[in-house]
Amino acid sequence: MNIQQALSNITKNIHLTQAQMEDVMRIIMQGEATQAQIGALMMGLRLKGESIDEITAAARVMREFAIKIDVSDLPHLVDIVGTGGDGQNLFNVSTAASFVIAAAGATIAKHGNRGVSSKSGSSDLLEKAGLQLDLDMQQTERCIREMGIGFLYAPNHHKAMKYAVGPRKELGFRSIFNLLGPLTNPAGVERLVIGVFSSELCRPIAEVLKQLGAKHVMVVHSQDGLDEISLAAKTYVAELKNDEVTEWIIQPEDVDIDSQTLSGLSVDSADESLALIQNALSKNKTAHGEKAANMIALNAGAGIYVAGLTKNYKQGVALAHDIIYGGQALEKLSVLSEFTKALKQYPA
Repeated sequence: MNIQQALSNITKNIHLTQAQMEDVMRIIMQGEATQAQIGALMMGLRLKGESIDEITAAARVMREFAIKIDVSDLPHLVDIVGTGGDGQNLFNVSTAASFVIAAAGATIAKHGNRGVSSKSGSSDLLEKAGLQLDLDMQQTERCIREMGIGFLYAPNHHKAMKYAVGPRKELGFRSIFNLLGPLTNPAGVERLVIGVFSSELCRPIAEVLKQLGAKHVMVVHSQDGLDEISLAAKTYVAELKNDEVTEWIIQPEDVDIDSQTLSGLSVDSADESLALIQNALSKNKTAHGEKAANMIALNAGAGIYVAGLTKNYKQGVALAHDIIYGGQALEKLSVLSEFTKALKQYPA
């Protein structure tokens, strides 16, 4: 199916089949679609609503085109990532949580990019923290194997996505490409915590990941609109485990954390996000740092759980708290920064 035919179907509110969506994605990723066509596809799919088949097929093709690294032999390999597009401009919760999860004993292959619909993408934050993002595949693999955490900078692994960069930035709203990032980890991670920008996406994304072969996944969206597990409201969860999808609710009080407002957790830049995270992970926290630490623990606990380090989510949150208050997560951030600098200065 060519892209004009696909757009015609979408304008008639007709979902594309997996084969049709694969055709369209290959056209885009081979540079054969115009910027106008890509923008029209983004808008059309958003207005129609992306189907499970469309998302699955698009993710499968994007995985095919990705430049991969092989760390599949490592135990407890996990990623925690949000789609973005929730409009809240909180600090980089999932990125902060990744250092807690790694310090707890999991292996993190953190897939991320610069901010498109947010003030601070994960890449923006990590760059401010001193990490070198322009690593080659061997250097990235060394980070994951030797440090237990590495950052997979999306543009390094998804070269073919360059054709969609222009339309994404010019349109500036969430689209199917926000969904695809978390689904296309170049390390082939099968255990994930994914935050989505609508509760209506929780189960569909879990079903997509089931089709793509994931092992254990929590897809989350909070009642107050976050693509994170919220400190201020209940959070909807679709959990994929043992090839079954179940749905449940998280309340902070269920894991011995008092619900609090999100006041003080919004940021206007990567610098502000980094400062708040460093405060939250330090042993001497401000009031806002304490609140951020609770928010990080709620999300890191999910990653610890799906990584297989604890039997349930509540135990994961408790372990996350211990890691945060012991200072190991902040140390992990500092050590990884120095390690990436050494890789660049003294390449093997």
